[in-house]
Amino acid sequence: MSKIEEKGLKKSGISRRDFLKVSGTVTVGLGIAGFTNILWTKEGQAAIEVSGGYLLVDVKKCQGCLTCMMTCAIAHTGEASLSSARLQITQNSFEQWPGDLTIEQCRQCVEAPCVDICPVDALVPNPDFGNVRMVDKDLCIGCGLCVTACPYIPSRPMIYYDATYDDDKATKCDLCADTPHWNQAGGPSGKQACVEICPLGAIAFTTEVPEQTGDSGYKVNLRDEGWANLGYSTED
Repeated sequence: MSKIEEKGLKKSGISRRDFLKVSGTVTVGLGIAGFTNILWTKEGQAAIEVSGGYLLVDVKKCQGCLTCMMTCAIAHTGEASLSSARLQITQNSFEQWPGDLTIEQCRQCVEAPCVDICPVDALVPNPDFGNVRMVDKDLCIGCGLCVTACPYIPSRPMIYYDATYDDDKATKCDLCADTPHWNQAGGPSGKQACVEICPLGAIAFTTEVPEQTGDSGYKVNLRDEGWANLGYSTED
């Protein structure tokens, strides 16, 4: 068990044994989800309502400028800090294009282990914003269990110090449903700052549920004739 999990147990008040039961259920569920796209909750019930929107990315269009990350951070927090961006561009200088970088965005998973594991129901689908998986900071205890439950690297939920609460809080992509520093309506029925700002159109929004297994549903080909006119291939 990691340090963040140990911290989470202390703050949440649940026992180590109960945590292992829950995390074990999530792990088994993820294994099943690879074949059926279904993850059952720890209560054995059919899981949560699907999100009304998803972000798609084309890693071959991305040039690693980090504009999307900076814009995400500013729109949500008002601070130009890459550390608080809700999507991440990871770069490997030892690889060659296009394998040298990738965009890792929250998938708004159909069956989200981060939602399932939260001991205080602070991370839930928000019906006011098309069931986007969002953190209620008034309820969040900053335990970090959502971070460890996320099956992707880097983890899509993050824990950071929130000066408003003077405490650690979880945060994750909300499709710009809550962007106090951006004067646009967000969420599935609005706009997403990263989509709007990307100079190369490497990020797109869809209301269609992507394929949940592997990367093919979320990492797609967004290259069109304009891209071809620049001399780049539009083929995968």
